[in-house]
Amino acid sequence: MTTIIDCRPPIGTPDLKAIKAKQQVAWSSGDYAIVGVTIQIVGERLAEAMDLRSGQKVLDVAAGNGNFTLAAARRWCDVTSTDYVDNLLQRGCQRAEAEGFPVTFQKADAEDLPFTDASFDAVASTFGGMFSPDQGRTASEMLRVCRSGGRIGLANWTPDGFIGQMFKTIGKHLPPPAGVKSPALWGTLEWIEKTFRAEASSLVAEPRYFVFRYRSAQHFVDVFRQYYGPMLKAFEALDATGREVLTQDIIELIGRLNRSGDGTMVVPSEYLEVVVTRR
Repeated sequence: MTTIIDCRPPIGTPDLKAIKAKQQVAWSSGDYAIVGVTIQIVGERLAEAMDLRSGQKVLDVAAGNGNFTLAAARRWCDVTSTDYVDNLLQRGCQRAEAEGFPVTFQKADAEDLPFTDASFDAVASTFGGMFSPDQGRTASEMLRVCRSGGRIGLANWTPDGFIGQMFKTIGKHLPPPAGVKSPALWGTLEWIEKTFRAEASSLVAEPRYFVFRYRSAQHFVDVFRQYYGPMLKAFEALDATGREVLTQDIIELIGRLNRSGDGTMVVPSEYLEVVVTRR
């Protein structure tokens, strides 16, 4: 007798492995570090909210070009910075070397962290882990590698903030794969409570704002279109007409939120700052 096993995912079930591979290509394109470095203040704020102490072992998950990594290193922590995109790790390494901080940089998947249980005093991710396809697994991995009494810190864009709305705008032109959950779930208190509360002795979540400051709305689009991988790939997938319409939709979104009053771009974008103390 021959037994045939169908290993294909059920109809309607997203192929998370394939989605992750596409995401890795997207984040490897452009040069996220150009955008990422402008958001440095978020990492500094999160490091303060987590009350990091010198000598603590700290893990930065989906670290990008190392904003939180450097914030922790500046507080004399023993930092391991991880991402699954090689060039972003290299950019983080360059920044750490320029500032003279000894940081360990290691390629790693947020959904399968190559570290033993309870091996870090603090684990954090700023606008990184939220983009993993298997959200529950990423959260579980962060909890697993954090010791009892240690802290998990997160900075996640909210659904209704500027970046959340921008992704919704892009999604109108290029719908995400069927069945894939929105990264902005990480920016909702309901999801955070559901995901982390059972393993937490305390959980504090506060809305914060990062203000995007660019020369103009068009300047923002130009920079993100060239350097921000997900937007770069979105524009590449559209024809000339589609690219023009998407550009105008983003500019209109910025116009509704812009508070500059002088032609430049000053747009606050809400994010959720989360600090979980591990039970």
